[in-house]
Amino acid sequence: MLRKEAYAVGASANAFDEMLDADGKPRAPYRALAAWLAAQNGSDIRQKQQEADTMFRRLGITFAVYGDAAASERLIPFDMIPRVLAAAEWRFLERGIQQRVRALNAFLYDIYHQQEIIRAGIVPAEMIAGNAAFLPEMMGFDPPRNIYAHIIGTDIVRTGDGGFFVLEDNLRTPSGVSYMLENREAMMRLFPELFAGHLVAPIEQYPDMLRQTLESVAPADCDGAPTLAVLTPGTFNSAYFEHAFLADQMGVELVTGSDLMIEDGALYMRTIRGRERVHVLYRRIDDAFIDPLNFNPDSMLGVPGLFDLYRAGKVTLVNAPGTGIADDKAIYAYVPEIIQFYTGEKPILNNVPTMRCAVPEECAQVLANLQDLVVKEVHGSGGYGMLIGPHASKMELRRFAARIAANPGNYIAQPTLALSTCPAFVGSGTGLGIGPRHVDLRPFVLVGDRIRVTPGGLTRVALKKGSLVVNSSQGGGTKDTWVLED
Repeated sequence: MLRKEAYAVGASANAFDEMLDADGKPRAPYRALAAWLAAQNGSDIRQKQQEADTMFRRLGITFAVYGDAAASERLIPFDMIPRVLAAAEWRFLERGIQQRVRALNAFLYDIYHQQEIIRAGIVPAEMIAGNAAFLPEMMGFDPPRNIYAHIIGTDIVRTGDGGFFVLEDNLRTPSGVSYMLENREAMMRLFPELFAGHLVAPIEQYPDMLRQTLESVAPADCDGAPTLAVLTPGTFNSAYFEHAFLADQMGVELVTGSDLMIEDGALYMRTIRGRERVHVLYRRIDDAFIDPLNFNPDSMLGVPGLFDLYRAGKVTLVNAPGTGIADDKAIYAYVPEIIQFYTGEKPILNNVPTMRCAVPEECAQVLANLQDLVVKEVHGSGGYGMLIGPHASKMELRRFAARIAANPGNYIAQPTLALSTCPAFVGSGTGLGIGPRHVDLRPFVLVGDRIRVTPGGLTRVALKKGSLVVNSSQGGGTKDTWVLED
């Protein structure tokens, strides 16, 4: 049986190990996996890793790194050792995720209508009106089924046995679901014997559920089966592989702005069969680029007049424009109150305690304790624009303190969490090469005629020794996530 002494050093000593308990014995969900790992040898595992890399390279499972001309297109790192969640753990997470997405959609409807949460004094008016992600153009508009965020990725971290926290909500154009699906496909090909010893909840139905969700929010004037399309900015986008993958899996067209046109009060796409009306557009471009007539006039990615057509109820945009206000890191700090305000319930999943530098008293606390905190830009993503205080040099701390002092409203701060670890293949030398590495989890949620949560999600892993940053652009990788069925 694999025990802690077989682990390579590499994770924080006080981190919760998801596979082994304090006595070095496998926890119940991991027992079969630990026994299987103990029976492997290093050369076989390294060969399997090479096979996985070859498979991902052949399929083109890559991501782009902006600002890195030497290596702008990279293979997504894949770790072969799955993360395992017990059925009871997943049921708890699922309930919390569903509660959260219901509240966030209610929040979006409210701030674009009566703004009762502002009048109740729960969220300050300036946090909404002064936020770049808030679109006044959406005021008073009722999207189909009153849903703004149809596709959501909720980032969750674990700090102990049952200690799950939501790190952030991704409601604009969340990515990573293609990696979740391809990771499962790779695991089933490479290790069929592992699946034979576990009852793992399936995830391959996600493309069908995505299609059902998109169809359920078609415009009211849609007569018959709606036509769907995926709008991509093009091949140079970092998530282009995913755009093409999802369009292919759903059996719908992948289009760019130049493929679309507005005629006779409707949206059409050019096809080899002639023009074809589009009822639902799953857009993977940012709000500013949707429509050069209403937003960024220099945009070449969107369609002139598309937003007006959307407001007229002739096409559904997924996710809705203006949704980003609900996943802004400055709003994140208010989500527990948002949940209570709209559902009348206490949050099932807690936030990470957050200090808002826009509040002078909280900013003073941040500056006084910068070496102990994680500081993030409120509009930042991808692991960029952040400071991890315990790992920063004195020079970095001074520079970041100056940035915060110059623009405090641009930052939030959180305690440095001891993220849980899972076993990862860190193959080196002649041994098995397994070590604990920090992870987070991004479950994917679909909101349409009902809420659909895919069991598991994308586990991101910080493959660099001692790192807490799981983003692939910062050296992180991904692994399959198993939810065990009862």
